[in-house]
Amino acid sequence: MIIKKMHEMGVRSEHAYMAAFASIGLTVAAWMTSLKAEPGTGLARADRWGIFVGEWAPTFFGLGIALSHYEQHDGTLTATVHELRQHKQAV
Repeated sequence: MIIKKMHEMGVRSEHAYMAAFASIGLTVAAWMTSLKAEPGTGLARADRWGIFVGEWAPTFFGLGIALSHYEQHDGTLTATVHELRQHKQAV
């Protein structure tokens, strides 16, 4: 139900995968920033920030897989954005 609603809103599996990879990069950036910007708080606090943001990646990958399965069932997995827009306007 949620995946169908996300699909209808225009969220595609590629979007979820891009968010997952971005969150991996953001994890490293958050860890480094916390380590350098908050001296004296130690490595443990930087690790907690990195882990907090790092937990987002598996969620986005899971959503990407669920959306990909829905797109395969729906027949829109290999369609281009232009084709999807034309199909949406025709309906």
